[in-house]
Parts: sequence; structure tokens; C-alpha cells
Amino acid sequence: MSDLRTTYMGISLKNPLIVGSSPLSTRVDKIQALEAAGAAAVVLKSLFEEQVRIDAEAFEEDLARHNETSAEATSMFPRLEHAGTRTHAYWVKEARKAVKIPLIASINCLTDQQWAEYARALEGTGVDGLELNLYSPSRDTNTTAAQIEDREVKLLDEVRKAVKIPIAVKLHPFYTNLPNFVKRLEDAGANGFVMFNRLFQPDIDVDLEVKRARYHETNSDDALLPLRWTALISGQIKAGIAASTGIGSGRDMAKMILAGARATQVVGVLLREKPAHVGRMLEELTAWMNLHNYKNLEAFRGKLARVNPGDPWTFSASQYVEGLLGLG
Repeated sequence: MSDLRTTYMGISLKNPLIVGSSPLSTRVDKIQALEAAGAAAVVLKSLFEEQVRIDAEAFEEDLARHNETSAEATSMFPRLEHAGTRTHAYWVKEARKAVKIPLIASINCLTDQQWAEYARALEGTGVDGLELNLYSPSRDTNTTAAQIEDREVKLLDEVRKAVKIPIAVKLHPFYTNLPNFVKRLEDAGANGFVMFNRLFQPDIDVDLEVKRARYHETNSDDALLPLRWTALISGQIKAGIAASTGIGSGRDMAKMILAGARATQVVGVLLREKPAHVGRMLEELTAWMNLHNYKNLEAFRGKLARVNPGDPWTFSASQYVEGLLGLG
């Protein structure tokens, strides 16, 4: 029997399949179903500062609507306040009680000061780790890449000082020098990296001349970008990489581990196929390992990573030239 155990962010996992933050992790019963299907860990639905703000504003508007109804009544009762992060934290606590597998909380903030505050609130729920969603699209021609990266490194440093549990950073691929930035984040305290955050891209309906927001299903071809960068970076850092996007089979998982990933995050295929597909993916990975006589993941992890001196697949720009000119 193949041994699928691994570690990611310093967290022990029974296998490398983590369910990413998504509609799959919005309810306790859904998380229980994923655990029963064999998932090693679940990243919970994100705590969005934007959503907390919207809810708080709506709450204040509702209160204000009744201010003039009875002046005497409003003075008799204590001031009501929006719950802020407490509602989300309560839900996370309930999820933590309901399952035994590791749970990773997810944070997505707009303003710098909220990252550490939200991290502390979620650490108190008993989660095993935190996932920070960094994304800083700049529309300002005067802002430099260095300024953006310096800000995000500082944010991570503040969160690292605020909590003791492991921290992963969920990245996008649009940094000027991704390996350098990843190393800076590791030095600032990151225990893991997710490559990559799948960003929803706006579209335009040319007939109606309006913008459209559409969900695009992923497939295995979408995994090529995280595959490449996992292979390029994995051997250069100590922190673990969880490859994400387009991973829908056990063979896709094997590719990422060959490139050096310690785990994989899966979402799209489970939205289509339901939690039972977790078991099929793990069976496929086990069958592939048995076929190649690998007893555990360490036997082939990073075999085709860029730092492997015997690697015939360099993942370098020369591959582009070879493919373009038909030399490969």
C-alpha cells in the first residue's frame, strides 16, 4: 500500500489533497462530507474585509432608519453594534468542533491594518493555520513593483508577529521576479505558498457592449502555470508549496509532486463531480505510484524540479524557443 502522507506549512496531512477555499467550504455539513471522502485538509471560506464592511454599513442603515420612530425608545436601550468578524469566527469554531482533519482559515483584506486583527480573531478559533490572499493590482503609474512588494512583505511580517500558527501566502503569478519575492516572504515568516490564486477575469459582451463576470471551469491545461513555477521555486525554499488550479485527477497531483509540491489544492473538479471525486483522485495517485514502484511521496517529490541536476525538463525559456522553432 502506497504511503500518501505529507507535510505542508508544518502541518501533518494524511495525503496531499487539500480542498481550497470555495463554496465547498461554506457549511459545516459540506466540510464533513469532504472529510468523509478522504480530503486531508480544508481551507475554509475566506473572511473578506469588503464583505464585513458592506454588512456593517447595511446594519447601520437599518438602525438609522428607525432613529426618529421614538426618541425615548432609542435612549432607553444600549447602543447596538455590528458583530464584525465575530460571526465568521463563531462559524469557524463550529467547523473546528465538527471535523478532525486540519482546517486552514482564509483572510482577504483591503486595508493594511486589518490583516493582523483578522488573523488574531481566527487564531482564537482553533484553526491549524492561516492562508493570506495577497493581491495588489495597481492602477497608479507612479507606484513601482518594489513598493507593492515591500508593502506585502510588511503585511506578512505584521501578521507573523500577531499569531503563532502556520501561515501560507496564496499568490498570483504577476510579480516581476516571483522567486525573489517568494524568498522575501519566506524570510518574513511564511510557512507555505499556494500557487496560484485563480483570479476571476472580467469579460465584455460585444453585442450588448456591457461587462460580464463569468465563471470559467478549469481543466488540466490550466495547471501548467503553477506546474512551471512550482518546479522553478520548490527546491530554492524550505517552505512548502501547494499547487493550485486545474488539478482534477490523481495524475495531475503526481505531476505537481514531481515538480516539488508538498500538497495540492483542489476546487473546480469537486464543484463538478462532488466530494466523492476526492476518493477517485487518491485512488488514481496510488495506482500511478504502484505502477512506478514508489512507496511514498518522498520517493519522487521534486524529481523533475528545476534544481534537480538530473532533470531533463528545465522549465526554462529555452523551451519556448524550441517549441516556437520546432526544435523540441
